[in-house]
Amino acid sequence: MDRALRVVCLRGRTSDRTPGAPAGAQALALTLGGHVVGEPEEPRVGDWRDDLPASEPVLAAAEAELQNAFAAGELPVLTASDCTICIATLPAVVARHPEAHVVWLDAHGDFNTPGTTVSGFLGGMCLAAACGRWDAGRRGTVDPERVHMLGVRDLEADEEAEVTAAGISAEPPEGVPVYVHLDADVLSGDVMAAQFPAPGGWDEKRLKGQLAELAATCEIVGVEVTAIEDPAVAPMLAAAIEPLLRG
Repeated sequence: MDRALRVVCLRGRTSDRTPGAPAGAQALALTLGGHVVGEPEEPRVGDWRDDLPASEPVLAAAEAELQNAFAAGELPVLTASDCTICIATLPAVVARHPEAHVVWLDAHGDFNTPGTTVSGFLGGMCLAAACGRWDAGRRGTVDPERVHMLGVRDLEADEEAEVTAAGISAEPPEGVPVYVHLDADVLSGDVMAAQFPAPGGWDEKRLKGQLAELAATCEIVGVEVTAIEDPAVAPMLAAAIEPLLRG
């Protein structure tokens, strides 16, 4: 790896419902030579109204780590239990890189709002918050037309309508600055069991190929990896994202 990296695992309450993903996030960060910020908390099933204020310490830490990395000329690589951190990270990215696009690799769109969510799961509403589709208490400054969903295969009907109305697309243009969000449940259940299973999904080869293509065609300005339900896949994920971490 030729670039100076800041690899950080963010521990603490977001909307963790199982113990696997926090452990997986820590395993990946340590595999990449990073460190852990925050303390573990017990997972539980919670409603977004409770989980949002409980998430604030993790959101603040995620934003701070990004800002510190950018200020030091480092590439930020964040790991976390679920996608909720993007409420803070994505606006921080576009504040630093106004032309940045977001590549969203995930089985799910996480584009629900309080008016569309069926489950009340905060992690299923976070991208919409980052794009200003609902008020999560932080500025939602990401232009959804600069968001590109890859591998998404499980959208609720009202959520799909929100995605279409927002103008979210697939492949990013070549040469643009890109922040990569990777939820490990983009993978097939044969590769890793997911907290929210969705039929289909990518195998290891497809994931590596997609990330290598992004690294070859776009300017990578940061990476975050979430929802690693099985810590045993951390070495594979570390190898898969390696092209994104090169200069």
